[in-house]
Amino acid sequence: MASGESPVRVLCAEGALVAVLDVLDDAGQAVAGSATAAGPGRAVYHSCDVTSRSSVTEVFAAVAADFGGLDSLVHGAGVETRTPAEELTDAEWDHVIDVSLRGAFLTNRAAFPLLQAGGGRILNVASGAGLDPFPGAAHYSAAKAGVMAWTRSVAHEWGRHGITLNAIVPAMWTPMYQATRDHLTPEQLAAHDVFMAGRIPVGGKLGDPTTDLAPVIVTLLSDVTHFVTGQIICIDGGLSSVR
Repeated sequence: MASGESPVRVLCAEGALVAVLDVLDDAGQAVAGSATAAGPGRAVYHSCDVTSRSSVTEVFAAVAADFGGLDSLVHGAGVETRTPAEELTDAEWDHVIDVSLRGAFLTNRAAFPLLQAGGGRILNVASGAGLDPFPGAAHYSAAKAGVMAWTRSVAHEWGRHGITLNAIVPAMWTPMYQATRDHLTPEQLAAHDVFMAGRIPVGGKLGDPTTDLAPVIVTLLSDVTHFVTGQIICIDGGLSSVR
């Protein structure tokens, strides 16, 4: 679930009805269950392959029937692999592009008819890898850059329906990041922390998903941001800058 777990919990704490979509069924069910138990909102898990049109269509229809409609969507699916560009296979390229970029297309497209009449919010999760060079993972960089380009363009198409689209670029301390740190030698870890301290003006390290990311997502999904669309919003302590 990476950074997605905290927003689910915070949205439920705000009283929202939240559909959790993933292919990691055990983890997804656990997140939905604990968020519902904390309440007062409710989270329901649905197994969904965002690269499959039929899976996305079926799940979105089920969610809309259960909740009585849809107000917003956060597309955060993504997969990152590290392979030099000259060694990339078609299969690896397709997998990374499909989850992030095709996933954005299919989920956003499925949300459109459910938001068309009353408007709503769509947030697509991008990455700093789509803003800056990311050697060793050019396919991931391309996928996330594509998500940002899609978001900006579609925001101009769907704005007339009261639908806003924005992309967020988070830099959070996730379990995946912690696992990476755990594999570094003490010397490598010290060097990494010095590097991050020099790159991130606020705090000198990656953010906390619960306190730094989730509240921003809640705000961006609310009515107060109805006039904010087509933007790339970095939630990263200043690690990246856009204009």
